[in-house]
Amino acid sequence: MEAMQYEVEQKFPVADWAAVEAGLAGLGATIRPPQTEVDCYFAHPARDFAQSDEALRLRRKGTAHLITYKGPKMDRATKTRREIELPLGEGDNTVVAWTSLLETLGFRPVAEVRKSRRKALVAWQGRQVEVSLDAVAGVGDYCELELVVSPEELEPAKACIAALAAVLGLAGSERRSYLELLLSRM
Repeated sequence: MEAMQYEVEQKFPVADWAAVEAGLAGLGATIRPPQTEVDCYFAHPARDFAQSDEALRLRRKGTAHLITYKGPKMDRATKTRREIELPLGEGDNTVVAWTSLLETLGFRPVAEVRKSRRKALVAWQGRQVEVSLDAVAGVGDYCELELVVSPEELEPAKACIAALAAVLGLAGSERRSYLELLLSRM
């Protein structure tokens, strides 16, 4: 059995992409070309994910598909949570088949989040921080800083991300997910 992993993430609104990109370049990061990601979120048939602060999504990224469960956030400053992500098959039929399976089990689609995402890796404090530069349809522009760590690494990972955010001039951390932000605007 795989050891439990946690996603430690902070997300910041971005008003000036050029400043963030320059900061990343100054740290030696190369920003990859944009890729479209489409996330379909589902409601659980027996509990309210909005109340339990959980999420279940199917993600389409190019021809690849993933299913992801995100547990409740663990603190008030970051979006630290348990995450289980599994690859699914490729091709358009995959998402149709998985949606059918989930709906048969009582899950129902809630909303779809579409984003153009550019990624970079930044070597920072002995770690590789994943940076996502996101233009989210109906939500806005955000920069996410993320590490995936074991439970004993949670606090050092949070400190690492906070320090990198400060160096990049990122402020106004947003704890709500893109789904929550999208739903709040509907």
